[in-house]
Amino acid sequence: MNSHLQLCEFIRRMLPAIPTHFKNRSNMNIPILGNISVEEFLRDYWQKKPLLIRQAIPDFVSPVDGDELAGLSLESEVESRIILEHGDEPWELHHGPFTEQTYAELPESHWTLLVQAVDQFVPEVADYLKDFEFLPRWRIDDLMISYATPGGGVGPHFDNYDVFLLQAEGRREWKVGQLCDSNSPLLPHPDLRILDGFDTSDSWVLEPGDMLYLPPRLAHWGTALDNCMTWSIGFRAPSTAEVITHYTDFVARFLTSEDRYGDAGMTPLQDPNEIRREDIERVRQLLREQLDDDNLLLSWFGQHMTEPRYPEFLQGHELGESTLVEFLQDGGALVRSPAARLAWSQLELDGEPAILLFSCGSSRPFPEHLVGFIQYLCSQDLLTMDNLQPWLDRDEAVTLLCELVKQGSLECMDE
Repeated sequence: MNSHLQLCEFIRRMLPAIPTHFKNRSNMNIPILGNISVEEFLRDYWQKKPLLIRQAIPDFVSPVDGDELAGLSLESEVESRIILEHGDEPWELHHGPFTEQTYAELPESHWTLLVQAVDQFVPEVADYLKDFEFLPRWRIDDLMISYATPGGGVGPHFDNYDVFLLQAEGRREWKVGQLCDSNSPLLPHPDLRILDGFDTSDSWVLEPGDMLYLPPRLAHWGTALDNCMTWSIGFRAPSTAEVITHYTDFVARFLTSEDRYGDAGMTPLQDPNEIRREDIERVRQLLREQLDDDNLLLSWFGQHMTEPRYPEFLQGHELGESTLVEFLQDGGALVRSPAARLAWSQLELDGEPAILLFSCGSSRPFPEHLVGFIQYLCSQDLLTMDNLQPWLDRDEAVTLLCELVKQGSLECMDE
């Protein structure tokens, strides 16, 4: 299965107007949040406590059914798992790709199929991620879909990231419990992190269109009451260990062998074997000088947060600038790859304001006058001659489009 076969469906969408500015969403009521504003959600719930939203998407009908989800799990490029609560051992885990025979041999109840990143394979599913753009788009990791038979679930557990659980089909009971951490007791299992103990504080039954937001580290336990499907929208949250390790590795690439510890101006020693406070202060100052660089930190963070989940899905190719313009003039379109991740930020370079574009783990600065173009690239899935026209007379803009095609973030599609 080619992950990009359905991209052409993007072309049938209505093209949005070119934005001249971005709205302040803080006091807006976002339909998917029910009757509360973004400001209230971020202040009272985000990373603090759960929120149940009845009919977050009224009359919701999933564009993917259970059979189609199982079909995805047969493909080698799709990450999938099946969890049986009562297999040869408790909570038996199987990794895909699966076969039709796999499903023929499953019991009638108490199993769950989980398929990661369905948004990368089904454009109609990816469309729903736009409902969550009151949060940073670069924080969204993927949209996982689980299909469960009666009694099915993955056991009581907790995640270290925020998640929205949208009920797509059938009914599922969700229980929430205690706050957890790395010291919370787990059942012995080589692959799954199932809690050994659960203190229920609330429980709800979700029906299609209902959604539950859960902050990090809150224990939760979902159980299918009938054949049901749940969408899980998870958010990237690098650990402190990951940040320190990756950022220091990134900084080290810019250091030379001459950058070393120094102790010029030291005070006379009392004992040559003692490591003194002033020695530690020199180490701290050395670290501060190398790590306390806002532009360097921004560059690393943007690159890290835009690294694609599946870089192998990016299939770039060379395209000359004149060829690209002719392609667009002839009615062609540039479609953003589902695997691509883009973001932007402002910074100062040599005292001048500039724009930094992040694309799939790389970054590049641009002059401030291209801010509108960079914003538009990051916000749109479909680019044509009509909506690119204001910028195609600027060499930097056309060059950037060619670079994104070469990277695979943008793909050429004939209408």
